[in-house]
Amino acid sequence: MDLRKIKKLIELLEESALTELEIQEGEESIRLSRAQPLPTISSLTSVDTTTAPATTIGVTAPTMAIASTESHAGITVASPMVGTFFAAPDAGSPPYIEVGSAVSPGDTLCIIEAMKIFNHVEAEYGGRIAQIFKQSGDPVEFGEALFLIDEIQTDSPNS
Repeated sequence: MDLRKIKKLIELLEESALTELEIQEGEESIRLSRAQPLPTISSLTSVDTTTAPATTIGVTAPTMAIASTESHAGITVASPMVGTFFAAPDAGSPPYIEVGSAVSPGDTLCIIEAMKIFNHVEAEYGGRIAQIFKQSGDPVEFGEALFLIDEIQTDSPNS
């Protein structure tokens, strides 16, 4: 296929509502796809760009929310990404936190492994861990509840 035909196909794709176009002429074929905008994750604080097989990234869970239920009120820490939940840095180590543990803002609560990258989930608020919803090795979805934190400590002078 010559370059003029390819340019015409690109123009056709841009001018239409098509998201993908595939043409085959004899032995030659071309497939064009419209780029879809990628979702952004604003909570990644530092990314190691080395080519290590396993990299650690600090992630502050952006989906902490005040959860009010009839039986319990507190802050629910939700998973900032899809991956595998780990309560400890490795299999032989004690977990970062347990039910009843006191946490401060910035404390590591767990690790979520996604695509061989180990992402630390950190507390945004201080308090005491009331409930842990996952066990090491469990798969987690974006926004899925991981922990419930009670006794919210605020640094605000108005409290």
